[in-house]
Amino acid sequence: MYQFTPEIPADHWEVEALFDTCFAPGRTALSSYRLREGVAPVAGLSHVARDADHILAGAIRYWPVRIGAVEALLLGPVAVHPTRQGEGLGRALIETSLERAAPLGWQRVMLVGDAPYYSRFGFSLLSDVVMPPPTNPDRVLGRALRPGAWDGISGQVRRWKD
Repeated sequence: MYQFTPEIPADHWEVEALFDTCFAPGRTALSSYRLREGVAPVAGLSHVARDADHILAGAIRYWPVRIGAVEALLLGPVAVHPTRQGEGLGRALIETSLERAAPLGWQRVMLVGDAPYYSRFGFSLLSDVVMPPPTNPDRVLGRALRPGAWDGISGQVRRWKD
């Protein structure tokens, strides 16, 4: 059994170590990281999962971004420690955090990822939304948290502060 709690500043380096373990060493060179630089993760949505011994098993972060004048959440990274994979923890992190997003006022969420995996959470291709290069456009996915939230949304994804 895992306990999900909002990520706090004291979790930061432990979460970063988990991301380093789960992803390639060059992960911070990805275009999504340029959108995160100098921007705090969204409070109340970025979570850690710890086991009964308080050992970090997984983490998920969300970041605010803009597409034109429209606000969106950028989901990611989400990671589960390799020794805990296959237990449904990634699914639980995603579903739990998405359930909390709409009550906080968010209408839409996007990510860069594998459509076959993320489609089970209601994500689909955002063909009119462009991530900074070098992002494969077939991996830019979105989910409406309110009906029609992605209708008519198009353009370049930008940093929250720009």
